Amino acid sequence: MPVEPVLAPATGSGPILELAGIGVRRGGAWLLAEANLVVMPGERWVVVGPNGAGKSTLLAVAATNLSPTVGHVRVLGAELGRVDARTLRPRIGLTSATLAERFDPRLRARDVVVTARTGALAPWWDTYAERDQARALELLRQLGVGDLAERTFGTLSTGERQRVLLARTLLPDPEVVLADEPAAGLDLRAREELVDSLAGLATRPRPAGIVLVTHHLEEIPPGFGQAMVLAGGRVLAAGPIDGVLVDATLSAAYGIALRVEGRDGRWTARRA
Repeated sequence: MPVEPVLAPATGSGPILELAGIGVRRGGAWLLAEANLVVMPGERWVVVGPNGAGKSTLLAVAATNLSPTVGHVRVLGAELGRVDARTLRPRIGLTSATLAERFDPRLRARDVVVTARTGALAPWWDTYAERDQARALELLRQLGVGDLAERTFGTLSTGERQRVLLARTLLPDPEVVLADEPAAGLDLRAREELVDSLAGLATRPRPAGIVLVTHHLEEIPPGFGQAMVLAGGRVLAAGPIDGVLVDATLSAAYGIALRVEGRDGRWTARRA
């Protein structure tokens, strides 16, 4: 008899994400080793570190897109390996700077957003309810790009595309949002507009948890209260952001003497 998939349980007040002793090994090298992360409801985390630190690998594990070599993963109350990950993914919003490259530039912005309902990259073979179309337009408006709804995706600036993709991530009303370097390649204005959008998202009750990966402290939005620093595939520090984003930890991570400053919820780092 066929085995029925084990469905993911509903989350309560427990952790949104639990990564315990995670290690990912590829080609004889550890991309990530002994990583631990617990995201509680209401927490907004940022993960920083240099190239090759293991940030995107960590996020791929959290998104159930990559199985760790060792360790245990619980997402939204379900332990991976004991649940059908396909039942979890509709509840996880994942966005990245590279996602934009996968869409037909001839699609309208609102079509890009509404495809999140089925997980498709184009709307040609699916029918979307009027409520999905209305929600797509409302999310675009909330993120400051409502006037671009009828514009084709290919005519948008890089920053405008990232806010459209953020709207797409939010359309299914996910319980957790994972953002992998969404500000990569943006100019100063576009970065600040995206930071504003993420700061607004951080104030809402949903998603219950947010994890943002970035290279640059300047991209951390206000309202993010927890941080993790990765270097060489290992966690150097994790916890309340004020105690993690400090000179010694960031200097060790990047191999250069840095002076870190936090003011009004924004962060900067420069050479000491």
